[in-house]
Amino acid sequence: MKNLLFLSGSLILLFAGTSFAVNAAVVPGSNAVKKVSVYTTAENTKLRISLTGTLTLADFGQPLETQPCVFVDPGRTFQTIIGIGGALTDASAETFAKLPKEKQQEILQKYFDPEKGIGYTLGRTNIHSCDFSSSSYTYANENDAALTSFSVAHDKEFRIPFIRQAIAAAGGQFTLFASPWSPPAWMKDNNDILHGGKLKPAYYQSWANYFVKFINAYQAEGIPIWGISVQNEPMAKQTWESCIYTAEEERDFIKNFLGPALQKAGLSEKKLIAWDHNRDLIYQRASTILNDPDAAKYVWGIGFHWYEDWTGGGKLFDNVRRVYEAYPNTHLIFTEGCAESFNFSRMDEWKWGEVYGRSMINDFNNGTVGWTDWNILLDETGGPNHVGNLCFAPLHANTKTGELYYLNSFYYIGHFSKFIRPGAMRIISSVSRGQLLSTAFMNTNGKIVVIVMNQSNEKISYRLWISGQAAETTSLPHSIQTLIIE
Repeated sequence: MKNLLFLSGSLILLFAGTSFAVNAAVVPGSNAVKKVSVYTTAENTKLRISLTGTLTLADFGQPLETQPCVFVDPGRTFQTIIGIGGALTDASAETFAKLPKEKQQEILQKYFDPEKGIGYTLGRTNIHSCDFSSSSYTYANENDAALTSFSVAHDKEFRIPFIRQAIAAAGGQFTLFASPWSPPAWMKDNNDILHGGKLKPAYYQSWANYFVKFINAYQAEGIPIWGISVQNEPMAKQTWESCIYTAEEERDFIKNFLGPALQKAGLSEKKLIAWDHNRDLIYQRASTILNDPDAAKYVWGIGFHWYEDWTGGGKLFDNVRRVYEAYPNTHLIFTEGCAESFNFSRMDEWKWGEVYGRSMINDFNNGTVGWTDWNILLDETGGPNHVGNLCFAPLHANTKTGELYYLNSFYYIGHFSKFIRPGAMRIISSVSRGQLLSTAFMNTNGKIVVIVMNQSNEKISYRLWISGQAAETTSLPHSIQTLIIE
């Protein structure tokens, strides 16, 4: 059986071998003409996920070491992708609500429509307040351990309507998970929803029940909750909502309280995500929890952020791979990342997109099944944020004028989210030049998606090379390309 397609310039993508057991729809007969569509976003150009070429794969022999190549092997499949998207926070919802209807519709279409936008399929939201809320709030009255006062009425003003519209814009199918930043102050040993502190043992069961109440309340509002994480950033004492758990404390809360509470409530199908913090301690946290079978049986996956070194796009990618290698039956999901220290004058800096591209390529290549950006929308100040922790988002809106500002990070993420659809499987992609990064996937419709990112100041010609066939294209300086093999 002859293998597939080759793409682009002087980089070669190689689909190894000629005898893979690959779906016939993906590997046409040897006489078939294989077309490759190339979409590009590049610095110092107007190209933004723009169709920049249609290539034809042709017979091509052994590539030389002097010829940059991307090698792709669709016969080697890895994790299945659940989705790519961002967080629908209070801040995003409040900003959205302040905009004219036509701008709201533009945002919904640009983010969630797979044809006219970048097709987000995965989202995160907060369980009561986080730093990206206008103020701190909870869903239950003080000292109400039985949670008889539990209500999500606060969220009905902005966040619940926003999420409903996002789900509709995504075609009715949207994978949403939720995370708490802190239990209510009265459940904590510092009596403060902010500034870290720990959950008091006396309230472990009440707090586990709080998750159940939240899931049921949102689902009653027509918003299915796919999963929950145990605690946002459980090793960070922040000036905003935060709570500390050691690995052992998180493990024991999962196995003795949260896992059983979900099971008892008939919610055992909800995905439980542990850690939900940076790559630096991910292996220690994962191993402590997953080596305990009574805890591990409740855990769907390990979530992680990039803030150990977000300015470099992360340098601890191998830590993610270590978890993937050690616990292949546990899923990995990127749950949050953003560029910090918002400054309106810096929104056009090209590095914001490259941080995303570098992280996404490495995280997927190391076994990640889903990738979730932080706030999908913020205002002209980088908020609202009730403690002044102002950040960048891929899209900012001026709530006074209604103007929208798309950062290049929006398009970098879109090179993945628009083309890599839920159910896609990662396949091998290997580059022969250090200036280039690449990852590749096979969608359920048989189309192969190859992403190539050029981090350098150089224009690089390369070949996408597959099973003796290749097509040549060019990677512009500081660019990202998505190549679709039909």
